[in-house]
Amino acid sequence: MVSMAEFMASLAVGFAQLVIGLLLALLSAYVGLKMFDRITKGISEMKELKKGNVAVGILMGAVIISIANVVQHGVISLTASMLPGMGFYPILAAFAIGIVNLLLGLVVAVVAIYLAIYLLDRITPEFDEWKEVANGNVAVAILMSAVLFAVSFVVQAGIAGLARTLDARVIASVFGA
Repeated sequence: MVSMAEFMASLAVGFAQLVIGLLLALLSAYVGLKMFDRITKGISEMKELKKGNVAVGILMGAVIISIANVVQHGVISLTASMLPGMGFYPILAAFAIGIVNLLLGLVVAVVAIYLAIYLLDRITPEFDEWKEVANGNVAVAILMSAVLFAVSFVVQAGIAGLARTLDARVIASVFGA
């Protein structure tokens, strides 16, 4: 039987996990938009969106979803390692390890997406993807988005393995805690 104190502690941890997850999702979207802004050549994304350039919208959405897909295991690791009944220092350690997982996932996601777009550009020398997207070529935006999704699914599996290894509970058991 669960006491009211245990229930309230579980509820508080669950709420903290929800808030942290939401903040990290917003951070991922922000980083995705900033990254897209840096890698686009001569495209003012917001002006293109205001003009109704669907291709730019599709590609921006794909970047955000791809980053979120890769980063999700860092978020899961961060929130899952904070358990009801843990003391302050174990929760702090779990939070720190979770942040490392999250940052690792974010860096890997950004690098993987950049490399995917760079390689796509290299293997399709017959046209300039960015110029096509700026001109509203939805077909090219869909192709680029598919490449981003494919890369993010594969990279996400690798990040999931790292997140399991860098789990706070695993690290604590290594050090005898």
